[in-house]
Amino acid sequence: MIKRNPLVLGNKTLKDVTDDICAPVERFPSKGWVGMFLGAKTLLLFYIGILAAVVGIGIGLLGVTHPVFWGTMIVTFVFWIGIGHAGTLISAVLFLFRQKWRTSVARTAEAMTVFAVMTAGLFPLLHTGRPWLDYWLFPYPNQRGPLWVNFRSPLLWDVFAVSTYATVSMVFWYIGLVPDFATIKDRAKNKLRRAVYGALSLGWRGTAKNWSHYEMLYLLLAGLSTPLVLSVHTIVSFDFAVSNLPGWHTTIFPPYFVAGAIFSGFAMVVTLMTLVRIGFPEFKNYVTLDHMEVMNKIIMTTGMLVGYAYASEFFIAWYSGNPYERFAFVNRAFGPYAWSYWIMVSCNVLSPQVFWFKKLRRSIPVMFVVSIFVNIGMWFERFVITVTSLHRDFLPANWGMYQWSWFDTGVLVGSFGMFLTLFLLYLRLFPAVSIAEVKPVLHVGYDTEGGHH
Repeated sequence: MIKRNPLVLGNKTLKDVTDDICAPVERFPSKGWVGMFLGAKTLLLFYIGILAAVVGIGIGLLGVTHPVFWGTMIVTFVFWIGIGHAGTLISAVLFLFRQKWRTSVARTAEAMTVFAVMTAGLFPLLHTGRPWLDYWLFPYPNQRGPLWVNFRSPLLWDVFAVSTYATVSMVFWYIGLVPDFATIKDRAKNKLRRAVYGALSLGWRGTAKNWSHYEMLYLLLAGLSTPLVLSVHTIVSFDFAVSNLPGWHTTIFPPYFVAGAIFSGFAMVVTLMTLVRIGFPEFKNYVTLDHMEVMNKIIMTTGMLVGYAYASEFFIAWYSGNPYERFAFVNRAFGPYAWSYWIMVSCNVLSPQVFWFKKLRRSIPVMFVVSIFVNIGMWFERFVITVTSLHRDFLPANWGMYQWSWFDTGVLVGSFGMFLTLFLLYLRLFPAVSIAEVKPVLHVGYDTEGGHH
């Protein structure tokens, strides 16, 4: 029988697992963490200022002009929603498929999902230009006569899809945290911590009844969130696909967007996990190179799916015989925005190919660099889809360029400030690896020499 590699290294006992995972929550934060947190918080404050200016003065501060009416806001929205896909995929889908390696990575990936969706949720609201009227997007019985939302608009479907996804992801994440909150409450030294974590653990006792209810609920939520992984990004792709514009009006968009979302999401998990391993050395025994390697294999697979989608788009544009469609794609690859197209192709299709080699697939610096490249490439993919299709329309008299402004840069960079602030707070306040799920996959029993542990 082939021996499986242990999922937890370092011959840990059950007590070691609890001590290691609770350590970052219980000890005083390190200088490195404080430095990163202050940096992220500064970025967040800058972001709030930029958004205040955009809301106060007007959406014209961004580069949106005729003919490119959709710009950074929508590009970055689709980018962040995509980032939020790996978490639910790792947690729910791999849980249903009984993949044991997910245990160490799932919690942080879920947290990443929740924060990415929170970051993304701001963009459609601000992109309307009048965020104080955003409550009009919700269909509620109102006093303004029979005035309902336009159910045929894909932007409205977004509101339903994203809010459902955010709710289910948050509940799923929180339910997984409950047993660990109880553990931290029991170890707490002062009354305040005990009270806070006690309230968060919802009176968890760890009885057989607690566990059976917990496992049933976790399974149900995993089953609920699995179709959401597919539906959310499909609906986001409908924002483009249901329009009549060459370059947007394609049937390949739903699966292509879902593959791209999983691709960028896993890249972000790898980026964050390499940083977490450096910042909290005790996690190296839980998030092992085997875990990282499996994620790199997924990045490589979805990267090839995305590359296949790029190629088939060109093939269909040629095969359709539609001159407008043909022009849109030739313009994408060789027009004024060709640089962004080739950045996208080289980052998304070429850079993950290094993972064919086991040595590179298991090298932390290589995977970190590739994951950064993938995230850059995926942002450019959304930029290419949005801007290049709009900037040259059916009428040459309508042609124009996107006027990128400093505020666009501010919105893009600042959104990372919000995401990283939330993520760094999470690493300090919540157990970043699931104690309750890691213990059952410990390598216990007979060791290689045939003796007992």
